[in-house]
Amino acid sequence: MADIIEYADDLGPLKVIHVHEASVGLKAVLVVDNVAKGPSIGGIRMAPDVTTEECVRLARAMTMKNAAAGLPHGGGKVVLQGDPKMPKPQKAELLRCLASALRTEEDYIFAPDMGTDEECMAWIRDEVGRVVALPREIGGIPLDEIGATGWGLAQAAEVAADYCDFELKGARVAVQGFGAVGRNVSRFLVEKGAVLVAASDSRGTVHNPDGLDVQSLAALKVEGRSLADYAGGTHGCCDDIVDVECDIWIPAARPDVINDDNVEGLNTKLFLQGANIPATETAEARLHEKGILYVPDFIANAGGVICAAMEYHGATESAAMDTIKEKVARNTRLVLERVMADGISPRQAAKEMALERVRKAMSFRRFSTFSMGPNYI
Repeated sequence: MADIIEYADDLGPLKVIHVHEASVGLKAVLVVDNVAKGPSIGGIRMAPDVTTEECVRLARAMTMKNAAAGLPHGGGKVVLQGDPKMPKPQKAELLRCLASALRTEEDYIFAPDMGTDEECMAWIRDEVGRVVALPREIGGIPLDEIGATGWGLAQAAEVAADYCDFELKGARVAVQGFGAVGRNVSRFLVEKGAVLVAASDSRGTVHNPDGLDVQSLAALKVEGRSLADYAGGTHGCCDDIVDVECDIWIPAARPDVINDDNVEGLNTKLFLQGANIPATETAEARLHEKGILYVPDFIANAGGVICAAMEYHGATESAAMDTIKEKVARNTRLVLERVMADGISPRQAAKEMALERVRKAMSFRRFSTFSMGPNYI
């Protein structure tokens, strides 16, 4: 409890719910952070080592992301303990049980995140109906298939390059985490003329300064294989991705992958945050001191939740992609212009912008989202 209270402030969290069903091995946490702008949207993150603290931090990141994106939604998150590669029937049972347990929590709309996908959302829809990012076959806009988050990251990169000393065409890119986000941002950036020189997954790093073939790497992942099976480069351990010399370094996996222990080794000009909370606060501060520009997570990787919210409100796929391009590019430019004008860090500039929008929404409420105190269940 003390660890959670440490993160509490006047914005939230509104509600922290622990879900435990021993009969199916379900252990999960829902955090609804703030609903001043509307019901919260946030993904279900599935991994063996997720924690309540991680969930609280991720939910706040979603509050900031949804506010910065101008969406009528607050922030929330679910973390679910388990191996996302478990047999499909077992995974379906866990997610259906989770959805059933949270059936009455109408302040939260289910969405996918690391370890869950469109098929998982279809199972949840069958249980409760309050879900986004559904398969195309049942009327959804499949975020991973179309690469919504990666598309937004590519727009952020294009804008941020104007504030760096390189052009996007020919820029060398390293991607840490070659899942749905990593694969798609690589594809979109290569289409814009960038060169993918390094990529990593849970089994290691592959590096080729002359460029990697994105389609071949993606095919390996679709087949359930590792980047370690790629023949066109040199291979190393997972952490070797940190030291790769590049123009754009993109974390697209777990939180805090850049921290006090490795931040000095980062050899890039632009740190484009594809994952949520991919760097510790002190590591980000060090990047700013070193003159490495970064675009904060809730600005750069908002494409997925923008698409999800638009699906929830009945928009088409093409409209969603156009809106992602417009919103992410505009917000990236607004943040970086504030950085240059005020001499502050990108994180501070982004937080100021998002907080202005959240607090304005809270001012319209009869009670502030957190005035009654946190609700721990």
